[in-house]
Amino acid sequence: MSYQDHIIQMSQLIDSKKGPWAAIDAESVARMRVQNRFKTGLEIARYTASIMRKDMAAYDADSSQYTQSLGCWHGFIGQQKLISIKKHFGNTDRRYLYLSGWMVAALRSEFGPLPDQSMHEKTSVPALIEELYTFLRQADARELGGMFRDLDAARAAGDKAKEKAILDAVDNYQTHVVPVIADIDAGFGNAEATYLLAKKMIEAGACALQIENQVSDEKQCGHQDGKVTVPHEDFLQKVRACRYAFLELGVEDGVIVTRTDSLGAGLTKQIAVSTTPGDLGDQYNSFLDCEEVSPADMKNGDVVLNRNGKLLRPKRLPSNLFQFREGTGEDRCVLDSITSLQNGADLLWIETEKPHVEQIAGMMDRVRAVIPNAKLVYNNSPSFNWTLNFRQQVFDAYKAAGKDVSAYDREKLMSVDYDTTELAIEADERIRTFQADGAKRAGIFHHLITLPTYHTAALSTDNLAKEYFGSQGMLGYVKNVQRKEIREGIACVKHQNMSGSDIGDDHKEYFAGEAALKAGGVHNTMGQFA
Repeated sequence: MSYQDHIIQMSQLIDSKKGPWAAIDAESVARMRVQNRFKTGLEIARYTASIMRKDMAAYDADSSQYTQSLGCWHGFIGQQKLISIKKHFGNTDRRYLYLSGWMVAALRSEFGPLPDQSMHEKTSVPALIEELYTFLRQADARELGGMFRDLDAARAAGDKAKEKAILDAVDNYQTHVVPVIADIDAGFGNAEATYLLAKKMIEAGACALQIENQVSDEKQCGHQDGKVTVPHEDFLQKVRACRYAFLELGVEDGVIVTRTDSLGAGLTKQIAVSTTPGDLGDQYNSFLDCEEVSPADMKNGDVVLNRNGKLLRPKRLPSNLFQFREGTGEDRCVLDSITSLQNGADLLWIETEKPHVEQIAGMMDRVRAVIPNAKLVYNNSPSFNWTLNFRQQVFDAYKAAGKDVSAYDREKLMSVDYDTTELAIEADERIRTFQADGAKRAGIFHHLITLPTYHTAALSTDNLAKEYFGSQGMLGYVKNVQRKEIREGIACVKHQNMSGSDIGDDHKEYFAGEAALKAGGVHNTMGQFA
C-alpha cells in the first residue's frame, strides 16, 4: 500500500467514527503505519525467507551473486551494521545477519560468559532474534521519520518537486529488515526439544536455522577438540523437526542449514542402527576404528559388529565413546552433506580447520557430483589465523613451483618483518578475493564471519581505554571517536536521535498537538551535530 493509500484508508476510517475520532490525524496514522511495516516475527520470517530463496536462485545462475553476513550479539550492533550498509552501498541486497550461538553463550547468558557448549539458556536465542528485529524496525522508523520531516519542510517551502521526490522515496523505501541465519546449535536436546526451540526462533523472525550434527550434551565449539557426532538418522530427526516447525507456522520457504563437524570430530557416542548391508547406518559404522576378533577374543562387555561375516570390535574409550578411523573426516563430511540434502536440508555448512578454497572445493565437488546445485554456507571464522594460514599457503605454492623460499621461515610468517614482502602481499590478495574465489570454485553461496563484532568491540574499547585513561585524556575520545563519527557520517553521533528521541517527539505532537513538550528544541545539544 502506498503512503497516499494509507492516508485515504485512515481518513475513511476516521470519518466513519464521526466525532469521537475527530482529533486523530489520518496522515499521522499513515506515517506510523509506514514506519512499522512488520507487525509480527512471522511476517518477518516469511518476508526474509522469500529473499533468501530469490538469492539462492540468483547464485545458481551466477556464482558472483553470493551473499554475506556478520555475526551480531546485540540488536544495536545489528542495527548499526545495516545502517552502515545502506549508507555505503545504497541497499541491503544479499547482505544478512548471523546469530552466533558462540556469542550468545559468551555474551548473553544469565550465567555470565560460557564456552560454546550449549550450556546457555535456550530462550536467549529467540530473545536475541526478537531483539535484532526490534532494532532493525526502529532503524526503519528513524530513517522514515527523517524523511517525513523533510516532507513537511518541502511542503512549507512550497517545493512541489521535492515533495514528490520524497513521496516516491517513501513508497520505494527499502527496509533494514534482512534475513537472519540463526544458530540452533545441536537442537538443545532431542528432536522434540529442537522442534519447540525452532518454533520460538521462527516466531521471533528467523527464516533460516543452522543445526549441527554433534550430540547435544557433548556439544563443542566447531573449532575446538573433543567433538562428538551422532548417526545420520538421529540428526535427520532434528532436521525434520525444524521443517515441521516452519510448515506449522506457515513459513513454507523456511531455510534449513545443516552443519557437519565431522572433519574435526573423531568420536561418536552411538553405533548406528543398521538392518541391511550398505544402508545409512552401515555406512556410518564403516568409519569406526575396529579390529577383527573371534568369539574367543571377546571380553566382558564388548560391543561387536557383524560385517560380511566377520566380527569387528569398535575401539571404545574409557568415556564410553567410540572412535573413528583417522583420515576419514572428509569422507564423513561428504556423506553427511549428501544425506542432509537428500533429507530436507537447503544449504550445507562444512566446518573446516583452515580457510583453504581447494580443500573446501574438493569436498563440494564430490557432493555436487550427486546433487549439482548443492550450496554451502561457510564460516570465515576468527578462529583461523588468516594471516599465517594464507602466508603458509603462498609459501607452499612457491615451494611447489620451485621458487626460492630461503628468505622465509614458514613457522614464523606471522612476523611483521614479512609484511612488505612479495609473499605477504600475495597472501593478502588471496584473503581479499577468498569470498569471490570460494563462491566460484567451491559452491559457497553465503560467507559469514561468526564473531566479528565480539572482536571489534574488544579492540575499540582497548584503544579508547589506552588513550582516555592515558596522557591523551578527553582528546583520546574526541580525536579517535567523535571527530571520526562526525566526519565519516556515523549516524550514532546523534545518539539521542538514534535512541528514538525524535520519533518520540513526533508522537508527542500527534497525541498532544501544540501542547506537546518536545525534547528536540533549540537547547538540545544534538543540534551541534546538524
